[in-house]
Amino acid sequence: MRKLLASFVFICFMAECLAQSITIIPQPKSLRQPKIAANFSISPATLIVMEGNSMEKAVRFFNDYLQQFYHFKLKVVEKSSSANVIRFRYILLENETASAYNMEIDGKGVYIIGNKDEGIFYGIQTLIQLLPVPDARLKKMRPAKLAIPYVSIEDEPRFAYRGMHLDVARHFMPVDFIKKYINYLALHKLNTFHWHLTEDQGWRIEIKKYPKLTEVGGWRNGTIIGRYPGTGNDNKKYGGFYTQQQIKEIVKYAADRYITVIPEIELPGHSSAAIAAYPQLSCFPDEKTVIPANMISETSTLRQAQGDKKLVQETWGVFEDVFCPSDYTFNFLQDVIDEIIALFPSQYIHIGGDECPKEAWKRSAFCQQLIKEKGLKDEHGLQSYFIQRIEKYINSKGKKIIGWDEILEGGLAPNATVMSWRGEQGGIDAAKQKHDVIMTPGNPVYFDHTQSENEDSVTIGGYNPIEKVYAYEPIPKELNVEEAKYVLGAQANVWTEYMEYPSKVEYMVFPRMAALSEVLWSPKKKRNWSDFEKRLQVQFKRYDFWKINYSKGYFDLKASVLPTYDYNGVLWRLESKISNIIIQYRDANDSDDIGVSDYLYYEKPVVIKKKTKYEAVLLNQVGKKLGNPIFEFFSLNKATGKKIVLTNEASKNYPGDGAFTLVNGVQNEKGLARSKEFLGFSGTNCEAIIDFGTATSINEIIVHTLEQPGSWIYFPSAFDISRSDDGINFIPFNTAVNISSSSDKSRATIKLATGVNNRYIKINIINLGSIPAGNAGAGNKAWLFVDEIEVN
Repeated sequence: MRKLLASFVFICFMAECLAQSITIIPQPKSLRQPKIAANFSISPATLIVMEGNSMEKAVRFFNDYLQQFYHFKLKVVEKSSSANVIRFRYILLENETASAYNMEIDGKGVYIIGNKDEGIFYGIQTLIQLLPVPDARLKKMRPAKLAIPYVSIEDEPRFAYRGMHLDVARHFMPVDFIKKYINYLALHKLNTFHWHLTEDQGWRIEIKKYPKLTEVGGWRNGTIIGRYPGTGNDNKKYGGFYTQQQIKEIVKYAADRYITVIPEIELPGHSSAAIAAYPQLSCFPDEKTVIPANMISETSTLRQAQGDKKLVQETWGVFEDVFCPSDYTFNFLQDVIDEIIALFPSQYIHIGGDECPKEAWKRSAFCQQLIKEKGLKDEHGLQSYFIQRIEKYINSKGKKIIGWDEILEGGLAPNATVMSWRGEQGGIDAAKQKHDVIMTPGNPVYFDHTQSENEDSVTIGGYNPIEKVYAYEPIPKELNVEEAKYVLGAQANVWTEYMEYPSKVEYMVFPRMAALSEVLWSPKKKRNWSDFEKRLQVQFKRYDFWKINYSKGYFDLKASVLPTYDYNGVLWRLESKISNIIIQYRDANDSDDIGVSDYLYYEKPVVIKKKTKYEAVLLNQVGKKLGNPIFEFFSLNKATGKKIVLTNEASKNYPGDGAFTLVNGVQNEKGLARSKEFLGFSGTNCEAIIDFGTATSINEIIVHTLEQPGSWIYFPSAFDISRSDDGINFIPFNTAVNISSSSDKSRATIKLATGVNNRYIKINIINLGSIPAGNAGAGNKAWLFVDEIEVN
């Protein structure tokens, strides 16, 4: 009897283990398994029973998937009494959402029901994730029988809008990859593809009435090399565009996967490519396109010398040459919109509206006269006039506009939907004004930002690891229940300045797309990072199976620098998400003849008290390296590891590790690629008080900052320095302060004519404030990025 009982307990235990093995992303609303686990097997003999019309698209997707990955298809019939079936049927569910579905898998087969064919399609995506995942490294034929567990599922999406964006203007992506990208969205239950088709660097859609848009605007004469501001120009002609026939093909391909394609045509800014094709669109058609001398291609230099004035931009950033709000421009845009509407059945047209400099409008006599005639307050009002005029035309065609949150400036267009990217405030403001909102803040759903602290490829910067994506809540706490209803959903943005090939897009998108899908589909109360991590391990196997070039940044070691208990030196702490692993580190100052004996086993945080360089690696139990190695450079000085407080908090988008970031002994060497090493201040100053513990001689202060005008990051305008013995009463330094900067403007050295001896210093690093005319981002708040305060 005891043996029988023990066997029963073992069976129940195994059933529980099997229950835990179901790894569906995004997590369904409800999932139940029988107490005693069992499997149903799909084989070439299994039938698909299609009990209803309009299911063909969903069934075709499933059969194509089986053929591609398991090398067989299933016969489709309308009726069958067999138990070896996958049955699809329409039944009115309690939830009337078109995307809702229920699934039952038992001894009678697979049974998926939905209100509509869309729900059937999403049930199929779940069924795909129940299929076994063969080892992608094996070249054997796929199994002829696919065992899937008995399970009952009820499911529906949390948000109606679940999107992914792709910029093909900076770097063009071929049609085959666009289709593959759409498949990725479908497999993750996302339903909107935001297609960014026009930019300063290229116009990518055929407009038959204006052939020069692609003949001229679709090509640039070269591209900057490396991260902005780059190391020169590659002098290679680059471009491409989609014909209207290709657009139709892609839109239908997406519709067959229940994905809406929303086109974006940028206006009034980010319009250099269109202006290069038709200079009359500019306020100043006879002025040359400005490209810095160190970034312009040889061809463009020659063309401008020969009299060609307008060029497609060859570098990244924000440019002053924008659409002139003239009748010519509006007629042009209306013609373009007419052709766009004929190609895209989406109810939305995205019209951009972001990062539009006003300098050209300020200089233009025509624009200034228009402001007076229309009774507008200023150039922001002119932008609002521009957007509202376009919206009125698009509305007259039965469509709605979406714009980036800058369209709030000067007054929001009456029926506009706002896409909030500069944080969440734009979305909050729009929702409170009862406008629909799509949340897409740079932190954390810009997928062009790095997802590894040890990034080994060029990215635009920022740091949005998968954990931050998964933790994102699209409904801001500032909205009440009624206001929250205006949040349609969210999307992740993929800007391709540093993504030249499809493989790099995949590398930047995955595995973060999995986290985004769960944020947008699953009930908020069901989200659990620890559980998601377990399911993510199987998702990695699927990505291998699908041959996706995903980032391995998830496996990276996490390094952090902490103060010591006595504020003498710093601690280097290493952590890993993976259990049963080995962490090793070594002094990397001497990299010659590295052997196993050079590595030490990491057991506790390492105390750093001198200038040095360390490397750390993560190994599994058989000694194989996981993720990327970490290299950390420590440059210690009198301020390193000391107590520090800030008067003003840094932006939540660039918080670093708090005030200690400025005295942790780590000086940024990779710019925005390691943005976590900066504290960012938007329009405000960085004022810090450092406590040395005892009176300390001070002869020199070096402030490490970043200047990157294309990203609106500017060097400080000035510094105020004072000293104190009690931390309360501060007096200014009464000695001459010589401020100089290095050639790359990465730091300011403040040399004291006479050294002082004090316990505290206070340094106020003063933000540029409003960005002056003639600079990138003119009129907006400047960013101040501070990396380290060094005291000698």
